[in-house]
Amino acid sequence: MNMNIMNVDYSTKIPNNVNLAEDRQVLKALEGWHPGYMDWWKDMGPDGFQESLVYLRTAYSVDPRGWAKFDYVRMPEYRWGILLAPQEENRVIPFGEDYGKPAWQEVPGEHRAMLRRLIVIQGDTEPASVEQQRHLGKTAPSLYDMRNLFQVNVEEGRHLWAMVYLLQKYFGRDGREEADDLLRRRSGDADSPRMLGAFNEATPDWLSFFMFTYFTDRDGKMQLHSLAQSGFDPLSRTCRFMLTEEAHHMFVGETGITRVVQRTCDAMKDAGITDPNDIARIRALGVIDLPTIQKKLNLHYSLSLDLFGSEVSTNAANAFNAGIKGRYKETTIDDDHQLKSSTYPVMKLVDGQIKMVDEPALTALNMRLRDDYTQDCVKGMLRWNKVISTAGIDYKLTVPNTAFHRQIGEFKDVHATPDGLLIDDATWASRKNDWLPSTADGDFIASLMKPVTEPGEFASWISAPKVGIDNKPGDFEYVRIES
Repeated sequence: MNMNIMNVDYSTKIPNNVNLAEDRQVLKALEGWHPGYMDWWKDMGPDGFQESLVYLRTAYSVDPRGWAKFDYVRMPEYRWGILLAPQEENRVIPFGEDYGKPAWQEVPGEHRAMLRRLIVIQGDTEPASVEQQRHLGKTAPSLYDMRNLFQVNVEEGRHLWAMVYLLQKYFGRDGREEADDLLRRRSGDADSPRMLGAFNEATPDWLSFFMFTYFTDRDGKMQLHSLAQSGFDPLSRTCRFMLTEEAHHMFVGETGITRVVQRTCDAMKDAGITDPNDIARIRALGVIDLPTIQKKLNLHYSLSLDLFGSEVSTNAANAFNAGIKGRYKETTIDDDHQLKSSTYPVMKLVDGQIKMVDEPALTALNMRLRDDYTQDCVKGMLRWNKVISTAGIDYKLTVPNTAFHRQIGEFKDVHATPDGLLIDDATWASRKNDWLPSTADGDFIASLMKPVTEPGEFASWISAPKVGIDNKPGDFEYVRIES
C-alpha cells in the first residue's frame, strides 16, 4: 500500500489521506465518534453563525505548494479530515536513547502511557480554544476578521480530529475513551475543565483573541514542532501537517495586533496627541491606548509561559530519552542529540534573588523550548514597535520578565514587576492594575466591541488589512450572514 498519498480522499464521510477505506475498524470507530463531534460543534462552535456561508480554505492535499482550496462553506458542513504529511523514506529517531534507529510505525509498549498523555493534552487544547472564542463572531470588527476567526475555529476542530485519529487507531479502548472525554470537557467548566490553565480563561474581546492567537497559538507551534520530531512516525507526520495550518493562526494574531496598534497611532496623530499615557483623551477617539495593549500583552504572554510547565522537569527528560518529544528544530542542533553531559542555563529563585543556574540540559528541556518561544515572540513584536516609532510616538511594547505573574514553575509563589523586580504582596495588590488589565480596562474594550458587518467596513479601533485573504478585494463579502 502506498502511504505517501499526497491527495485527500473526499469520498468518505471523513476526508483522509491515511487510507481509512481499508482500515475498517478505525473507520467504524471514527464514524461512531462523528455524531458526538457534530453535537459538540453545534453546541460549542461559533454562536449564531452555523448557517452562514463563510469563505473558508479546506485542505485537499498535503503538498506544501498547493494544499488548500477556498470556497463558501457552512461551518457544520466543513470537511474535517485526517491528514498526515507525506512519509519520509527510512526516517530514523532523531534524538534520545534510540537515536538513529528506525522511527516507529506502531506505539512501543513501554512508551504507550506517555505517548497517549501527550496526544490527549495536545488534543484537549484544540476544542478548548473554539469554546473560548465561540461568542466573538457577534462582535467582529469586520467580515474579514470574522472569516479569519471562523477559519481558525474550523482548523482547531480539524486538529482535534487529527489527535482523535491517533487515539482511535493506536490506543484501542483507552484511546476511544480518551476521544470521548475530549468532547466532554468544557473550557472554564467548574466540574470538567480543560486540562491546561490558559485554555480555561475567558476570551472576552477581540484584542484578547489577537493576543491569544499570537502568544498562545505560538506555544502550540512550539509544542507541535517538538512533537513533529517524535520517533513515533504517525504523530510526527500529523504534527508536521498541523504546523502548515497553525501558521495562519499566528498570522491572524500578529497582523491583528499590528492593525490595532496602527489604528491607535493614526488616531493619535490625527488628534495631535503625542503622549501615549494621555489615556482618557486617546480612548475618547474610540481606539485602544498603547499602555492597555501592553497590559493585555503582559497577561497573555505570562499565561502562555505557564503552558511550558516547570523549568526543570523529569517528565520532559523522560519524553526526550524515550524518543517521543524532541527540541524545537532538533535535527538542526549541533550536538549528540542525547544530552548525556550538557548543561543549560535556567532562571531560578536562589535565596530570594533571580539568578541563572546551569542545570542538566536533559531536565531543562522545557526551559530551552520556552527560550525558543520567547525569541519567536519578540520577532513579531518588532513589527508592532516599528509601527509606533514610524508614527513618531515614544513608546515600546515589551515582553515582561519571566518571573512576572506566574502560576506554574519556579516563580509561582512570588510576585515580580514586569521588569523582574521581586515585590511583596501588598505592593503587588496596590500595583497590579498598572500591569494587568483591570475591570475598568476590560469594560472600556468591551464598549468598543460593536459588530461591523458591511463588506469593506472596519470598526473604529482597528485598521484595514494590507491585503485580502486569497487576494480578494477590500470589499469582498467574506461571510454571507443571511443564508
